[in-house]
Amino acid sequence: LFHTFSEETSPNRSIMRKRKTTHSPHSPADPSEGREKLRLKQEVGLISGVSLIAGTMIGSGIFMSPEWVLHHMGSPASSLLIWAACGVLATFGALSYAELGTVIKESGGEYIYILRIFGSFPAFLFAYTSVILVRPAGLAAVCLSFAEYAVAPFYPGCSSPQVVVKCAAAACILVLTIINCLNVRLATSIMNVFTAAKLLALLVIVVGGLALLAKGQTQSFQNAFQNTTAGIGTVGVAFYQGLWSYDGWNNLNYVTEELKKPEVTLPRAVMIAIPLVTCLYLMVNVSYFAAMTPSELLTSGAVAVTWGDKVLGRWAWLISLSVALSTFGSSNGTFFSGGRVCYIAAREGHMPDILSMAHVRCLTPSPALLFTSAMSLAGLTLLYDLTPFFFSSFIAWFFYGMTISGLLYLKIKKPELPRSYKIEFLYIVLFIFSGVILYFPLVRFKCHPRFLQRVTLHLQLFLEVAPTARDAN
Repeated sequence: LFHTFSEETSPNRSIMRKRKTTHSPHSPADPSEGREKLRLKQEVGLISGVSLIAGTMIGSGIFMSPEWVLHHMGSPASSLLIWAACGVLATFGALSYAELGTVIKESGGEYIYILRIFGSFPAFLFAYTSVILVRPAGLAAVCLSFAEYAVAPFYPGCSSPQVVVKCAAAACILVLTIINCLNVRLATSIMNVFTAAKLLALLVIVVGGLALLAKGQTQSFQNAFQNTTAGIGTVGVAFYQGLWSYDGWNNLNYVTEELKKPEVTLPRAVMIAIPLVTCLYLMVNVSYFAAMTPSELLTSGAVAVTWGDKVLGRWAWLISLSVALSTFGSSNGTFFSGGRVCYIAAREGHMPDILSMAHVRCLTPSPALLFTSAMSLAGLTLLYDLTPFFFSSFIAWFFYGMTISGLLYLKIKKPELPRSYKIEFLYIVLFIFSGVILYFPLVRFKCHPRFLQRVTLHLQLFLEVAPTARDAN
């Protein structure tokens, strides 16, 4: 199973082997040498890597999911804890993937890791479900969200026709196909621009919320744990809703071969992007609760739009524009990485050979991108709501768990493998910064659960202790 590790998991070796079998070395002008050297360029640096992770994660979820997380958890404080816990879970997953990416320096994400660790059959199952269902459904769902917000201004006071929405979503997919087939640098530049735009939009919401808190609008944080739901099932569903907004934390592992110095860029991009997104998500949710009561948030339908109507007034249209830009940028990241899974699977013999080829001038995996686009357009015609996307998200998390178990397997069975980065050294740093999660609800806003007060009272009686007066000197 581990024969590739002895070859230092060289991506060039597998590419050349594939091309040697598909092209005759005796063709006119002997072009085989040029074909053997044909490969995707390493054009993704640290900034583009951070943009690919953060830009894909920040889609429509943070503008829509807070309502559903609150619905299942029942209280503002508990929903904030869910958002923080989802960020921690995504961080641990991304750090595990970063360590895998420095051991197996090949593109393809879960597919290549499962292939190198567990073998061909489970890797084929992942490729089959990812290329046929998970990636196309995810891309179609995000493009539909983009289309909803993009066409809404043309139909004020009424819902947009589904035909128009789907045509706009299809146009979005086609534009993304053209961009990604033309040039990798063009695609990453667009990612950088749209990521900057959506970060700016989230900062506007954060600053607006801080201004409201400074004015004393803290009613949502009084008795913030009241009505909290403690059932395991509801907490699990709330986690599921929150994790949807964090989806994309593993995107950089799909393009490892296109990274500049992947052993450095991959872990650094992860450590910058995911804590940044987590902090923004928490502060945006705080801003929502500062502008709306929990009951208003639950009935808003579109949380960010309601926030814009309350806080920005006649500038509320900026929020709808921000959501449209955010979803377009997220769909670009999803498309960029999704095409690579198809490309790598074909290169390893699990998909038709044509999908493993790259454009001779643009140096992009254009056949794989075109196939991903076709599958997304086909899914778009069948997608009437987000239910298939949530189902495909469950499949994705199943393979995430399988991949991380592969890392544990390597640590036990192959401890001698060279590792330029180990996740253990970052646990301490992560633990230190996890204090931010506790500081704001417990210290800054003094949202103390009632059960802690009861525990304190009982401990006082048991230990026979009382508060002491502060020494004024």
